[in-house]
Amino acid sequence: MSKRILVIGAGFAGMWSALASARLLDEVGRTDIEIVLVAPEAELHVRPRLYEQNPGGMKAPLQEIFKAVGIRFVQGYVERIDVANQQVEVSSAAETSPVVLGFDRLVLAAGSRLFKPQISGLDEHAFNVDQVASAATLEAHIESLATRPASIARNTVVVAGGGFTGIETAAEMPARLREVLGDDAQVNVIIVERAGEIGPDLGAGPRPVIIQALTELGVKWKLGSGVAAVDAAGVTLESGERIEASTVIWTAGARASKLTAQVPAERDGFGRLHVDNYLKVRGLETVYATGDVAYAAVDDAGNYAMMSCQHAMNLGRSAGHNVAADLVGDKQIPYSQPKYVTCLDLGPWGAVYTEGWEREVKLVGAEAKALKTKINTEWIYPPSADRAEALASADPRRIVVA
Repeated sequence: MSKRILVIGAGFAGMWSALASARLLDEVGRTDIEIVLVAPEAELHVRPRLYEQNPGGMKAPLQEIFKAVGIRFVQGYVERIDVANQQVEVSSAAETSPVVLGFDRLVLAAGSRLFKPQISGLDEHAFNVDQVASAATLEAHIESLATRPASIARNTVVVAGGGFTGIETAAEMPARLREVLGDDAQVNVIIVERAGEIGPDLGAGPRPVIIQALTELGVKWKLGSGVAAVDAAGVTLESGERIEASTVIWTAGARASKLTAQVPAERDGFGRLHVDNYLKVRGLETVYATGDVAYAAVDDAGNYAMMSCQHAMNLGRSAGHNVAADLVGDKQIPYSQPKYVTCLDLGPWGAVYTEGWEREVKLVGAEAKALKTKINTEWIYPPSADRAEALASADPRRIVVA
């Protein structure tokens, strides 16, 4: 009787998990194990680029790659995970009732979503760049500003959250606004950050570069007070200060997919499942977690994977290899990703590239921007649909730093 590896999610971690499983099964000559990937669409949404223009084009088709390596794609949404009975329920527009899929091993790679706390008006009035559709909605809104009467609010963008996504988004906004409103428009881009420093999670290393870039771009920031309320005309801060703005972009934080709550295992404060060195969920024999849903150690120094494509791609390769090795009795490879880098886009100013968990600055300005462009347009995209190339690229020993 054939067995089944079931992968949930077609993001960076899910795609690479499925490809890595296919690579190992091909290597050991096993044709009796089916790989099934469930996702809403057979395409990779390139989320790290959604702060850029044309977010609707930030997609990469996966169906031909899946066909080339023998991965069966099932379109739909996983509604229920039943670990005890080793099955999931999948809903789709094509079926009137959920489809039940059994599994011998499950790889949960359902990713993360933007965290939205209970703030008055946040859902109704704030935009975000978390998903392709929401980023496209923001772009359409910005383009529509040209049809509105001139006002301070029309010309003002508030970016809530001064972390990685918030900084990258804010750095793009002055040029985007002037493109729509005219080169001589007086535009205001303001980052609101609850912490006492801009880029609190990025550390002190790149902060002087970030401050220089934002200052030269004309971006301002307000620290030490978060957003208390959002409405159609702007935001009110926790300090009581009011900012009139027609555009409010929420970027403050992410949480693992809610599907992790259906897995009977320990989770961290972001909803990520605790996994062992092979990315198997601790306490379970048939479930692996990877990407943004995995709380995984990257080294022996106490560092853990970030919710980023940099870690998701290699987490996916490791999970896919290990889940297949688990089924066929082959050697598993412990996940390890000790080299950590960041490359923060700073819009027309350039970028800043750092290495190590202390984020030592290595490149700035145009040189770092060239690297960021290469990452965003080449390194994070799927391989070609050539079978040999796709399988070779999924080797977990091929660590990619991006």
